[in-house]
Amino acid sequence: MARRRLEYLIDERENDSDEEYGQEYKRRRPRWLKERATYFEDYDDSDFVTHFRLSKTSALSVLSMIEHNLEFTTNRNQAVSPINQLLLALRFYATGGDQLSVADYAGVSQSTASRIVHRVSSAIAALRCQYINLPQTPQSVLQTQMRFYNIARFPKVIRAMDCTHIRIRSPGGNNAELFRNRKTYFSLNVQAICNANMEFSDIVARWPGSSHDSTIFNNCVQRARFEQGIYGDSVLLVDAGYPCRSYLMPPLDIVHTPAENLYNESQIRSRNVIERTFGLWKRRFPVLALGMNVTLDHTFAVITATAVLHNILRRAGEELPQDDPHLQLPAPWAELLGEGQIDGRLYQQNRPISRRDNLVRRTIIDTYFRSLLPQ
Repeated sequence: MARRRLEYLIDERENDSDEEYGQEYKRRRPRWLKERATYFEDYDDSDFVTHFRLSKTSALSVLSMIEHNLEFTTNRNQAVSPINQLLLALRFYATGGDQLSVADYAGVSQSTASRIVHRVSSAIAALRCQYINLPQTPQSVLQTQMRFYNIARFPKVIRAMDCTHIRIRSPGGNNAELFRNRKTYFSLNVQAICNANMEFSDIVARWPGSSHDSTIFNNCVQRARFEQGIYGDSVLLVDAGYPCRSYLMPPLDIVHTPAENLYNESQIRSRNVIERTFGLWKRRFPVLALGMNVTLDHTFAVITATAVLHNILRRAGEELPQDDPHLQLPAPWAELLGEGQIDGRLYQQNRPISRRDNLVRRTIIDTYFRSLLPQ
């Protein structure tokens, strides 16, 4: 390395002497191949998790799934190995720094780091269908309903949904201001659906920061699936920014009875899982909270890739209960519907809730949650 720098200085002095005689020669900058550290061998397990947010076991597991997309056909020009490509991308996710700092850390140029981050992110994002999905079978739907019910006794909940802002740089162009959100910075408004185990089940990361949460849901595929009845009479827990529909359960704005107050408490406690998921996701990958100084195409890939990694880590760190085919819905809700005390037809309609339906919804809420009040 010192010899190459010395040769470069000699070339610079020769160029200066040539210019003194009126001769200008434009020489190509010499290529410096930096020394690349072997962090996988140098760090112990604790330091590895601190620097890359994944354990060595998890990193090798991810590498085995995407290695075929990272390998080069030749070793010419000292091509970056797949493991070093993965570690560079993980370091970018874990620091939220610019690409130049990550490139210096990995021993590559800034342009190489940019290409590697996009390449690795795209390879991990391609695992989305495997790790980010909603339940499809009746048994899996029933299982996730029971897990939500165990939080605060809210029945028939299949998932919780909300949106969060991911800070980005200004994309430029005539439509740049569309990405400025109500908090005055540029962002993407990312919609996510999660289960009771704080795993992402769906993620939409393509809308500018000025988009309203309900607008994103109205134009996503999950709305069509719920209206087609694919998930039966299951409901999504949402905040007050969404409309009230047969499959959307927001909190009540005005509370009249103790039962309705209990409904709000149960709804908020059950929906809180999506807020905690966002917090854990951004804490684990600070690049989502600090902002990404990359293009929009790269941003889309990074957001999806980190969501996939989040699910991989959640599944690796927890032993999830197995589906029980004999599970039944909680008795209070099933009995009230079966005895005809409330109108269950509301949950078979695929249209926005009207004023009359709001009264039916309040009757459902009041009847069910009154049964939960201490006698």
